[in-house]
Amino acid sequence: MTGENVAGLFADETRVRVFAAVALGATSTAEVVERTGLPVKEALLALRRLEEREAVAAGTGGLAVSYDSFRRLAREAAGPRPAQDHGTGDERAEAVLRTFVRDGRLVKLPAQWNRKKLVLRHIAERTFAPGREYAEHEVDERLRPWCEGGRLDHVTLRRHLVDLHHLHRSDGVYRRPAEDTTRSG
Repeated sequence: MTGENVAGLFADETRVRVFAAVALGATSTAEVVERTGLPVKEALLALRRLEEREAVAAGTGGLAVSYDSFRRLAREAAGPRPAQDHGTGDERAEAVLRTFVRDGRLVKLPAQWNRKKLVLRHIAERTFAPGREYAEHEVDERLRPWCEGGRLDHVTLRRHLVDLHHLHRSDGVYRRPAEDTTRSG
């Protein structure tokens, strides 16, 4: 399936109805016919065309939408992403940051310890001035944009930053240390 043929594939109302039936759970030709109200011959023809174009696949569980084909198509339509430079000057660090930080947002926190430390240090350095004191609500306001659309909330992110000593907390006041002692491996 290519971007050019998707529009043509779904320009036909019969194919759209058959596709919708499969997307809503029809796993057999009989179910497709029943749910669409189409004559058997029309439903079979539309189904065959959808299978040829990889929009629908027949597997062990019956008919199903080929979501992998649509994901591939979406990636192709988006084109290559320009490499984002996070300004570290270190190619390894940049590779990690490109994976987990996109457009100023934390996509997800790495599971690997060294990568997690690197990403959290990056966030701390880009968000808080060393030595300056921040009230908790200000820390939360500064961390929220990092978490938009991601898997982590700002409270958890704040806790990680404190646990790894990228932020120090005392009496509800937060401060990034003037010198980062967490850089070593």
